[in-house]
Amino acid sequence: MHPDRRFHWSDPAEIRAFVADQSFGTLVLATAEGPLVAQVPVVVLDDDRLGFHLARNNALVPHLDGARALFVVQGPHGYVSPDWYGLDDQVPTWNYLTAQLEGPVRATDAAGLMTIIDTLSAAHEQRLAPKPVWTRDKMTPGVAERMARGIIGYELMVEAWRGTRKLGQNKADAVRLRAAEGLDAAGNAELAELMRLARQG
Repeated sequence: MHPDRRFHWSDPAEIRAFVADQSFGTLVLATAEGPLVAQVPVVVLDDDRLGFHLARNNALVPHLDGARALFVVQGPHGYVSPDWYGLDDQVPTWNYLTAQLEGPVRATDAAGLMTIIDTLSAAHEQRLAPKPVWTRDKMTPGVAERMARGIIGYELMVEAWRGTRKLGQNKADAVRLRAAEGLDAAGNAELAELMRLARQG
């Protein structure tokens, strides 16, 4: 997390919604062989659990069940030019939104894996409306289950929700809004809107 407390984000409900919306991030694990990472899609199963899966031959698999892991989600981010502030003696910076979730991981059984797959696909199929929703029912019976033997489902029991919202809260509102206009002009409308919604800490 950023050392400036004005950028700290600690509301679990807000972070959970952010993770559900992004639904993709980096899983980090410390092992005797050194740090290992994997990029995984995730689904929020409930208030304190994330579900995800990995290929059986992923390097993390021998180490993951029962281990403590860190999951990092990166949101909108972008370069902020000092010219945009309209003030003298400013320096470039990078604004961003990110979350870190930490906790123990356990492997699921086959039914748990299919629940993760179905929940994940259902959440993203809804985003594709009006396209008809895809479900496993469209597959030949047994094929999905046979293919699923190549992956393992996991649950991360989240014990720590940490985040950073570095959106210019250390600047006066008028200055931050000028920087948001610059981001808009540079094509980063999503980060610009988040900066407009931020308040000076």
